[in-house]
Amino acid sequence: MLWILLIGVPLLLGLIAQAKVSSAFNKWKNVRASSGVTGAEAARKILRAANINDVDVVEINDMLGDHYDPTKKVLCLSSDVYNTPSVAALGIAAHEVGHAIQHAKAYAPLQMRMAVVPATMFVSRALPILILAGFILPAILHLPGMMYQVIVLVAICYGVLAVFQLITLPVEFDASRRAKIILGQMGLVQPGAEAAGVNNVLDSAALTYLAAFVAVLGQLLYWVLILMGNRR
Repeated sequence: MLWILLIGVPLLLGLIAQAKVSSAFNKWKNVRASSGVTGAEAARKILRAANINDVDVVEINDMLGDHYDPTKKVLCLSSDVYNTPSVAALGIAAHEVGHAIQHAKAYAPLQMRMAVVPATMFVSRALPILILAGFILPAILHLPGMMYQVIVLVAICYGVLAVFQLITLPVEFDASRRAKIILGQMGLVQPGAEAAGVNNVLDSAALTYLAAFVAVLGQLLYWVLILMGNRR
């Protein structure tokens, strides 16, 4: 029952959130923006308007893999976003430019997320090894106390991931907020249906970040409760 509540339910929420993103993107990628500007063109226009001249906009072959890399100052747009003058493409492109603007303005939550990334990458790689070791090594080495130590390490790893996902929320929400405002101010999308489409795509994407945080938090609570049970 505990596993279902803390892991199964968040997993289901994540799947629902992903389905909503795909549905929103597939709907609005077929609606041409009246400005006729592609995602790549919109990204470059917004960057110029923000006086950001050191960020490259490149095309990647990864559907919905759009992202901004602050370490290389590269804005990566999937082919459907890069080449398409759709409402969905403009929303996603503007969202990623929002991260570049955050970087240029030293937005505090983004700075914090960048600082946590190395630790996050380390624990992400370590977690599968720790969990596997927790089941195998105590039995092989006949060290029952070792299980407790492994669970502590696993809980710490999920704590680091939970902090990362928590910091990610304001970063992503702020990028979407900036995108909606900028697209309207620059006339890249028109009020009404086009603006509603951008909102639909970006609000659906926001649910995935929230679901990711809930999932990691559920994992953290699960291992902490196991830890408390073993201590007793």
